[in-house]
Amino acid sequence: MKTYSGVVYPAHCDAMGHMNVQYYVAAFDQAMWHLVHALGYRTQWQQERDEGWADVQHNVSFAKELKVGTLFFVESRVGQVGTKSLTTVHDLYDVSGDFAASNEIKSVYFDLKQRKSLVLPNEIKLAAERQLASIQHVQPI
Repeated sequence: MKTYSGVVYPAHCDAMGHMNVQYYVAAFDQAMWHLVHALGYRTQWQQERDEGWADVQHNVSFAKELKVGTLFFVESRVGQVGTKSLTTVHDLYDVSGDFAASNEIKSVYFDLKQRKSLVLPNEIKLAAERQLASIQHVQPI
């Protein structure tokens, strides 16, 4: 699913003239929030339940540089469902559809007050498992 769209501004570029790693990660992070929302998580739970997410691992791969003015988008999917964690995969493409980068993020469901992991809420776990099953059943043409 499409989870984020953006444009590369001059302030996003590093000394090499392309988008800096921190802005790729920021786009992936925002995409992750849209994905977990689609799975049933609500940001209100941060205040209502003291529950949220803690990223414990990011694996970023780069394939193409993005220059100033480049429009881009991120497509996201569930990669793995654990008892207390969710692994999500985010692919970033330029506006023409050329693959530019990906990020696999492992996020632990988290008690924000006690600072410890929690079991994934059942509705999120089931929605993530459904999405993962639907992805795995897609047959190549």
